[in-house]
Amino acid sequence: MTDFIDARTLPAATLLEPDIAIIGGGPAGISLALALANTKLKIVLLESGSMNFDPKIQKMYSGGESGVRYTALDAGRLRFLGGSSNHWGGYCRPLDETDFVARDWVPHSGWPITRKALEPYFQKAQALCEAGPWIYDKGGEAQDAPLLPLGKGGLYTSWFQFSKTRDSVLPTYFGHRYEQDLKAAGNVTPYVHANVTGIRLNKDGKTVERLDIATLTGNHFTIKPRMVVLAAGAMENARLLLASNDVMPAGVGNQNDLVGRFFADHPIPRDVATMVVFGGALAACYGSNVSLANGAIMRAALSPTAAFLKAKNVAGSLTTVEYAIELDDTGKAAVITTAIALGVDASNAKAYSLGCGMEPAPDPDRRLRLTGEKDVLGLPRLTLEMRIADSDFTLYRQTLVELGRQLLASKAGMLRLNYRHRDEWMKGMDWGNHHLGTTRMSNDPKQGVVDADCLVHGVSNLYVAGSSVFPTYGSSNPTLNLIALTLRLGDHLKKVMA
Repeated sequence: MTDFIDARTLPAATLLEPDIAIIGGGPAGISLALALANTKLKIVLLESGSMNFDPKIQKMYSGGESGVRYTALDAGRLRFLGGSSNHWGGYCRPLDETDFVARDWVPHSGWPITRKALEPYFQKAQALCEAGPWIYDKGGEAQDAPLLPLGKGGLYTSWFQFSKTRDSVLPTYFGHRYEQDLKAAGNVTPYVHANVTGIRLNKDGKTVERLDIATLTGNHFTIKPRMVVLAAGAMENARLLLASNDVMPAGVGNQNDLVGRFFADHPIPRDVATMVVFGGALAACYGSNVSLANGAIMRAALSPTAAFLKAKNVAGSLTTVEYAIELDDTGKAAVITTAIALGVDASNAKAYSLGCGMEPAPDPDRRLRLTGEKDVLGLPRLTLEMRIADSDFTLYRQTLVELGRQLLASKAGMLRLNYRHRDEWMKGMDWGNHHLGTTRMSNDPKQGVVDADCLVHGVSNLYVAGSSVFPTYGSSNPTLNLIALTLRLGDHLKKVMA
């Protein structure tokens, strides 16, 4: 049993020489440490924060912003053990096969791996998320109530599963849940209050020689690992690579000016449309989480098919039913007129507000940069240039038009689209706080920071774990997928270090 070590208590100038140093104690870092537990490899897991929230530590995320309105940089992530799993919503859904494919209508799209590469790891990722049995594609079969009837076309009912409910609180908090597992792993030594302040390369810039570590109390020590895995989230991964510029002036892995570029988050505009269902209330699974007898917690969403994406050149999305609403007089008149035209009974019609999660197009100018301002440890702070293209809204609006057509075709209901202009979309805008893309994956060093094995181009022993390597983003929440990708990295490390 190895307890967590408070880095503030280490003797000054301590030198550690593990096989692998994992930077970051969030879902990716914890999952990787557990994947490597009980091997012959000596692992150190470095968490910047403590076991619980500390506002002084949290302020290290502070940075600047420009462009469209976005979540403050120190508000979208949590800097203590478990990382952002300490405030995630528990949404789980695997990326679709089409999310990995290069789409000729989406510049910079395509992964160097296929979904098949992650399939051996999804079940284990599902278990780590405590999301119940894997039944995503069969969610409709498990429901008691009938699903929303849609005419043949581009959208279908898809499914989220949710991380385990514990004491009526969603979801699994990785730090608390796996604290004892980390302690029980004899080859894993976890540290808290351990801030990496520099990734130091050897003189030729091809190998990580050491990591500089500091605490907020002024303690400093050094780690000389055989391998390093950077798993600190899309912001901190980029910041550490850019700030470690003593050998490579542009920053580690940044020889092609790609580190920090392609930052992304899922836009989540609210009240995008009003949906009327002629036959009465929808099944409960559309508007809320439904617990099944087999332990799964599920919720329905409306997703475009692969064929529709390709035929209409649209992006991924997940349209959700948010809450029931009362129609105004104009809306009621529209329902009566439409029902008469279709020859259906709308006396029990119910109306709902729809929300969505959208897939944004990759944008190299949506990026993080270093500023001249420094934090208490001397690291440059970040600034984010946040952007969203008008075309992102236009493409999703086409998906809503198709949903409305399918409702009319099935005579099940109708749809009113609420937004047309950019300012309307932006007034209803929220964000998923899913940080993605700043160290994107590509086998071409001119297109990505890491290769298909998550190895930083040009550096023989530095890997990146987490959703910062996603080259395109899909519309699914990233946690389940980044864990599966991290477990794949764990198997790769076992092979290369055997």
